[in-house]
This record gives sequence, C-alpha cells and structure tokens, in this order.
Amino acid sequence: MATSVQMIHPATGIRKNGYFGFSWTSFFFGGFPALFRGDVGVGLGMIVVGFVAGALGVGLGWFIVGLIWAFIYNGIYTKKLIETGYRFADTEHRNREAMMALGVGDQALFTKPA
Repeated sequence: MATSVQMIHPATGIRKNGYFGFSWTSFFFGGFPALFRGDVGVGLGMIVVGFVAGALGVGLGWFIVGLIWAFIYNGIYTKKLIETGYRFADTEHRNREAMMALGVGDQALFTKPA
C-alpha cells in the first residue's frame, strides 16, 4: 500500500504529496496516475510499454509490466520531486520512513514541519 509524505518546495512554498510503496492505482490503471500527477512523459511511456508487452505476451505481458510498475512508480515520482527541489515536510517519523524506503539519505532533504 502506498504511503504519502508531505513535501514542500522551499523557494516557492508549493506543497505536494510524495508517495512510496506499492501503488494500487498504478497497478490497475497503468500510466494514467502518472498522467494525472503531471508526469506526462513517464505516463505515456508506461502506456506504450504496457501495450507492447500486452501484444507480445498475449495479455500476460501487460499484467507483468503493470505489477513491476506498481512497485516502482511511486519511488520514481517522489525522487523526481526531490530532484526538482522539493523537501520532506511531514512528521519526523514519516520523513525518515520515506527517506529509508526511497533510499535517499541527505539530511538536507528535511524541512521542519510548520
């Protein structure tokens, strides 16, 4: 199950939710959750890969790609937020949990919760 973590961009003050863990929405809907989050290139890429895998694997390929995608997409999305300047701004426990799950270890990624 996906867990959300509050994130903030220190320069702009914009807040977004980052996620880590298994994404049921990505499992059931493929690249569409990425599209709804504004991650257009990644979302369209997943849809294309899913269709190709489904065509080659007579449907089973779509399932396998979807399963893999569900395990990795939330991490990809949240790491992209970090790369664009967002910092964790949730509770200290949630921040550390996200940091461990995502494999990021820089203390500068923390912003004190308001």
